[in-house]
Amino acid sequence: MPRSLSDWESAFVAGQDGDRHAYRAFLEAAEAHLKRFFARKAPPADAADLVQDVLIALHTKRASYDPAYPLMPWVNTIAKYKWIDWLRKTHRVTHVELDDTYGDPGTPQQPAAGHAVGMLLNNLPRRQAEAIRLVKLQGMTIAEASAVSGQSESLVKVNIHRGLKKLSAFVYDEGEAI
Repeated sequence: MPRSLSDWESAFVAGQDGDRHAYRAFLEAAEAHLKRFFARKAPPADAADLVQDVLIALHTKRASYDPAYPLMPWVNTIAKYKWIDWLRKTHRVTHVELDDTYGDPGTPQQPAAGHAVGMLLNNLPRRQAEAIRLVKLQGMTIAEASAVSGQSESLVKVNIHRGLKKLSAFVYDEGEAI
């Protein structure tokens, strides 16, 4: 038994068959639905762009819709993927390499970043934090850091490795690792 089509589906199928008025009615209803769909997901200007992107995608892919299946999940799936594309484009995460400009707390070039790095290092055992500060932030060689800290070169390397591993776990696990 064939399923009965909703008003939206009937208008869309009629539009696929060439009925311009039915297709226009579908697009107007879809536009209103998509405005509600994106209202809380994006700022108003971006939401309007997303609505237009989805309407264009619906129009472009209209021949791929099969009336044997519900229309709304198809429309919402296209909207969801357009939203995900928008998120990827607008919410890029930047990774910053730690170097001497992001050094110890109070660095005049980047005081906030220096303070944040210092706060993270304060969560490490003293010897690990010291090894990271000397080699990774101040740019000393392993041999120089060994001489300054009194740790063997092997211990400096181990402390750097273990300290960075703990910092990474702390940062990526929302602070639960340390």
